[in-house]
Amino acid sequence: ATAAAAAAQDSLLNICMDAKHHKTEPGPEGQLYGQCALWKENACCTANTSLEAHRDQSYLYNFNWDHCGAMPEKCKRHFIQDTCFYECSPNLGPWIDQSDTSWRKERILHVPLCREDCEQWWEDCQDAVTCKVNWHKGWN
Repeated sequence: ATAAAAAAQDSLLNICMDAKHHKTEPGPEGQLYGQCALWKENACCTANTSLEAHRDQSYLYNFNWDHCGAMPEKCKRHFIQDTCFYECSPNLGPWIDQSDTSWRKERILHVPLCREDCEQWWEDCQDAVTCKVNWHKGWN
């Protein structure tokens, strides 16, 4: 039973989501850019995706970090790290959820966040603003 449980858990690691910019299988990507470089040894993203994750106006989601004035750099780094994690990590299996949208079949849901990271994100972004209630829909 223990071996079966370990095998089931391992099947949730080293996989890529079925989403718009993800590779089908994780593997080395030696040229990952900036904050995404953490995953260069085994990534679900390409070098180009990692570069786009750092652009203010990126083709990844047709979204601009500075959509409501300049987002402070100390705040933006948290959103970039989140994007790199989402696009590049091969270990999101435990949180992959089915999604029925035109641009992805899977998403991640209920991923835990360390208290320290949450508090630092708040500290760095508490003075930043957005002009949108929901970043996932309603853009035109």
